[in-house]
Amino acid sequence: MKMFKNYLKTQRELIDLNIECYLNKLEYPNVIAEGMRYSVLNGGKRLRPTLLLMVLELYERDLSLGLPIAVAIEMIHSYSLVHDDLPALDNDDYRRGKLTTHKKFGEAEAILIGDALLTHSFSIVTDETCGVSSDKLIKIIGMISRYAGINGMIGGQMIDIESEKKKVPLETLKYIHENKTGKLIKLPVEIGAIICDATKEEYKALERYSECIGLAFQIKDDILDIEGDFQKIGKPVGSDLELEKTTYPSLFGMDKSREILKELIEDSKKSLSIFPKDKIQKFIELADYIGIRES
Repeated sequence: MKMFKNYLKTQRELIDLNIECYLNKLEYPNVIAEGMRYSVLNGGKRLRPTLLLMVLELYERDLSLGLPIAVAIEMIHSYSLVHDDLPALDNDDYRRGKLTTHKKFGEAEAILIGDALLTHSFSIVTDETCGVSSDKLIKIIGMISRYAGINGMIGGQMIDIESEKKKVPLETLKYIHENKTGKLIKLPVEIGAIICDATKEEYKALERYSECIGLAFQIKDDILDIEGDFQKIGKPVGSDLELEKTTYPSLFGMDKSREILKELIEDSKKSLSIFPKDKIQKFIELADYIGIRES
């Protein structure tokens, strides 16, 4: 696991270098440009862009094919966090151990910073991507808008808000997790498969892998919200309980939630059995990492 953490660190450094490269081109309005950099470059695991690079590595393709899209996905993820933290939603003061964007820059400013991250991400995809055919790029742009929008992250977020202070059934909870969190984890994997011309069987295997780790990631988040440490997760614990949200622990208890988490991680590994074992080692290590992470 130590070697894999070093791998994640290397990938994170590469991604951050490219994020800085693109965002440093922005200068005015100053507060928007500064706020965008603050919101994206304030830590984070870079799991989503790393997944795209991992698929490119699996097919032995040049990482430069996917780096602009990987950066765009991270910017979309960051925009969602900026808006999630706003007083009208989760009303959080800290994110990754630092002041949330609205606490640092102001509430109106944070709304516009989030909007700018989302819209500028599409400019990066179209203006900076090289070596990917226009047909593939159109398909990728459509997928990004769907998975980040009403049929993905935004839809999941809306049902999550509507479900506060209610005991919702498992099907509703699954919808929330699959869309609010899962779609943006599936997105880079499926984009990587498109760029690399994956066969139908390979595409389905990668899709299944991403679905399993996406749900596993959210269940682990639910667990960390109960037993996590502020110093490690960078934000106060117990927010789900405070908002009376239905979570896997609230439905099944902690022991059963851990069991479901473990099953999902094992299922994610099995889904990639069609690939040579030596080619999928990083995917296996990532699945294990999701299960043991502390932040």
